[in-house]
Amino acid sequence: MSKPNRTSPSFAALVQAYFAEYLTQQRALSPQTIAAYRDALVLFLQFAQSQLGKAPVAMTLLEITPDLITAFLNHLEQQRHNCVRSRNARLAALRSFLKFAGRRDVSSLEVVERALGIPVKRFERPMFSYLSPEEMLAVIDAPPATWIGQRDHILFQMLYNTGARVSEITQIKVGDVVLEDHAACVHLHGKGRKQRSVPLWRSTVKAIRAWIKHNPHLDAGSPLLPNRNGSTMTRTNVSLRLAAAVEVATKVYPALENRPISPHTIRHNPGCRIMPVGLSLLR
Repeated sequence: MSKPNRTSPSFAALVQAYFAEYLTQQRALSPQTIAAYRDALVLFLQFAQSQLGKAPVAMTLLEITPDLITAFLNHLEQQRHNCVRSRNARLAALRSFLKFAGRRDVSSLEVVERALGIPVKRFERPMFSYLSPEEMLAVIDAPPATWIGQRDHILFQMLYNTGARVSEITQIKVGDVVLEDHAACVHLHGKGRKQRSVPLWRSTVKAIRAWIKHNPHLDAGSPLLPNRNGSTMTRTNVSLRLAAAVEVATKVYPALENRPISPHTIRHNPGCRIMPVGLSLLR
């Protein structure tokens, strides 16, 4: 009786199984997480191809050595100018794949274990700058009285009101907003499929009601804050609109000039999720 063939799976088969079976079916990760892992592995394979002189389909798991991974991480920081946080995120994605591959190809377990020993890089977390309530109100009121300006006004106000991530704000559908007087809130869909409801200020509710009234074509499944084509705004689009508003607000508050203000700055602003007493924003 012949013995069964127990040849190790190819590197290409491991990559395919990792994405098609493990991440998608077994772990049921979100599309955003899978995309992040995919991008990290693509970058690594492009680098490995330049170092090993062979296409990814011809690589083997034994060639994914600690030296190769370390060189890749240095490449990210030195040539691609990635920050330490991005470098560590790429390493986490590689670790996840190697742990999976090691279980499928036990003959390569030793090299996998050595590769998993590469530590994350420590770094000091910077202190976030913040805007005063008056400065934030100036940014919110900066957009002009155009269709895009009205959208941007609600965009900035909701970022400030909820303290939500950009991805959460841009994914809000009309049906996610509850505008009842005593139960006004927005349902946010966050990372890892986490959901939460955040109360809305009276001024935010008033602005959203006016927005929906002037855009009757928006149904429950439409993005609340679409781009010109009616599609979901991108992170880059939001950052550009915020930069334009900050430039206008700088004329009133010169201290805003040359300050690093991003949507993430608003998320960590002390005024988020509380009502800044005395500001017209709440009336």
